[in-house]
Parts: sequence; C-alpha cells; structure tokens
Amino acid sequence: MTRRADVALVTGTSSGMGLHTAVGLARAGLTVVATMRDTAKDAELRRAAAEAGVELDVRALDVTDPHQADAAVAAVVADHGGIDVLVNNAGRGAVATLEQLTDEQLQDQLDVNYLGVARLTRLVLPGMRAAGRGRVVTVTSVGGAVGQPFADAYCGAKFAVEGLMQSLAPVAASFGVVVSVVEPGAVASEFTANVHRADAGASDDDPYAGLLAAYLRRTAGAFDNAQTSQQAAEVIVEAATTDQPRFRWQTSAQAEQFVGLSLADLDGARVVGTTSTWIA
Repeated sequence: MTRRADVALVTGTSSGMGLHTAVGLARAGLTVVATMRDTAKDAELRRAAAEAGVELDVRALDVTDPHQADAAVAAVVADHGGIDVLVNNAGRGAVATLEQLTDEQLQDQLDVNYLGVARLTRLVLPGMRAAGRGRVVTVTSVGGAVGQPFADAYCGAKFAVEGLMQSLAPVAASFGVVVSVVEPGAVASEFTANVHRADAGASDDDPYAGLLAAYLRRTAGAFDNAQTSQQAAEVIVEAATTDQPRFRWQTSAQAEQFVGLSLADLDGARVVGTTSTWIA
C-alpha cells in the first residue's frame, strides 16, 4: 500500500511568509491545506501556486474562533486522512507602549499570536501522537526573544508562545512529534500594514510622541533592509521538512545576531542597553 503524502495545515496564507510557505511545502511534495480568515483574499496565493505548478486546498480559518478551528481541523482530517505538519503562521502586530494599550488591544494580541496558536496545536496533537510522528512549526519573531520599545503587547504574546512551545517540545518529542519555532527579523510583507499604531489620533502633548517617533525612524531603517517573505519562508519550509530538526530557527544572519542578544544576556543589561538607543 502506498503511503499518502504528508499533509500540512498552514495558517495565515493570504500573503507574505504564509503564502510562500504554503507554496514551498507543496513544491516539496506535501499536500497543503492553506488557510486564511477571508478566502475572498486568495487571489495572490492562487496565482503564486499556479506559477509554481502546484495545487493547494484553500480553506477559511480564523484561529481566534474556537468553533471554526475545531471544525476546520476535523474537516482536514476527514478529507485528507490526517495532519502531519502544522505551521502556525497567522499573526498580528501592534505598536504602542503599555499606557497606550487598552485591555481589548492586549487581548487581541493574545488571541491571535498566542491563544490561536495554542488552540490549533492542541487540536492536531492527538492525531500526531497516535501516529507517532508529526511537526508543529510556529512562526514567532525575534520579538519572542527580545523585548522591544513600543512592542509591549506583541512581544508579550510572542514571548508567551515561545514559552509554550519550548515547554511542550520535550513532552511532544516523547511521542515522536517535533516542535519548533521560527524567528524572523524584519521581513518585507503586508504584516506591517496590519499593525495597530498608537500614534493614530495622538494629541500634541503626548508624552510618548518623541520616543515613538525615534522608534519609528529606527524601525523604518530596519525594514528598508528587510529580507523578503520568500527568503523567510524558505527557513519555515526547512524547519517543517528537515531530517535534522531543532527547536529554534532564525530566518537571517541579522535575526540570529539579534536573538543572541537575549539568549546570552543573563542579567538583561545587553538587551535593555541596546533597545534604549532606539528611542534616544
């Protein structure tokens, strides 16, 4: 009996890294279920798939909706026989310091970047555990290792999801399931267009205005030299398919260097000292 091709479920595929990851996994021979909140926005994905000569199963999935997530995973298992690879890519950014953030905005970051990831992962684990194999790859950020000014809610959610996945990794490995995180740095994509900005409607006497302006100038420079979504997606595909898996992946030399600030920073002075210069 011929074994079916591995099935990958990828979230957030309407553009950017998710789009290129879905196409890249299909080119690698996997059956790919590419999901997005609104399938009316699937034109770019379908065009990229056609140009690559691959087929994708495009479906609607809002990771913040528990009922839709449960139904989506059940439907993929019913239609394709299982889920061997989960790529948690859907995400959302926010630029604001804590005093500027409402409870609703904090919750929004957790819902998309943390709780949605936890929900999808929990849903696929029983099938992977029963099969004795599987991959869970979560796209976090360098902001999941290094806290950054005016990224309080975003980095908080990304720190949380990295802690979740690092805690899960050894337990999942006991059942043959590999858990990894991928940490992109600055990536040229539509992600930045969906970022909540604290300076929208800010008053002239905003005490944070000067600090935020300095941060935004520095960030604009970083994105001027950003890697492409396709380059970052190549690392995600490698993490999902390699014969030599590991827990943590960075998508560029710059991301590697930046994450190293925190991972070797036992007292926190290197990170705080470096990021303080961003708002000077």
